[in-house]
Amino acid sequence: MLYIVSTPIGNLKDITLRAIETLKSVDLIAAEDTRHSKILLNAYEITTPLTSYYEHNKLSKSSYLLKLLQEGKDIALISDAGTPGISDPGYVLIKLAKENDVAITAIPGATAFVAALTVSGMPASSFTFEGFLPVKTVARQKKLKTFEDGKKTILFYEAPHRVVKTLGDIKDVLNDPIVVCARELTKKFEEVKQGKASELVEYFSQKTPRGEFVFILGSHGNYLS
Repeated sequence: MLYIVSTPIGNLKDITLRAIETLKSVDLIAAEDTRHSKILLNAYEITTPLTSYYEHNKLSKSSYLLKLLQEGKDIALISDAGTPGISDPGYVLIKLAKENDVAITAIPGATAFVAALTVSGMPASSFTFEGFLPVKTVARQKKLKTFEDGKKTILFYEAPHRVVKTLGDIKDVLNDPIVVCARELTKKFEEVKQGKASELVEYFSQKTPRGEFVFILGSHGNYLS
């Protein structure tokens, strides 16, 4: 069985009893960053063996893990934070397991974009999650252009060093809409900042953005000044 196990996005207490039980009982845990994951495992006295599974070894390691699964081993897949398979390399292993008729089950829990949506105040009845936007400016602006119709709430992740540039692109491409930026959710320095894109450019230009960000753009009804 391949277990897709959600882990905390920040606060170590945000883990389910079932997740702890599963991580203790499987034969192996495939973790994005084993050093990072050991902090969580040590906190809950989980001694299950770890193996690394990350962006740069996902293809070769997926084949190895599939072989173990086909031999009858139980493996838990975890990411650095949140739910595996969402904007991380876990998708490759999950797809491979599915194609080879390996049993898969989810141990649900925290997901950063869902937590951000619930505190954003933006409409949540219809939304789209876009993962990470393109790194290059022209491609990013082209992607933002597709959000112009404003029919759904749009969520995406962004790295801290691109926050100001992305907000500038949002201002220019989408006519300076209201944006919610959520960072460090569930952690000590959690911050959910709302304002026009131009206001947030100024705000984050005066301080070095830290932590992983979730951006939320509302429907056109929330673009009003």
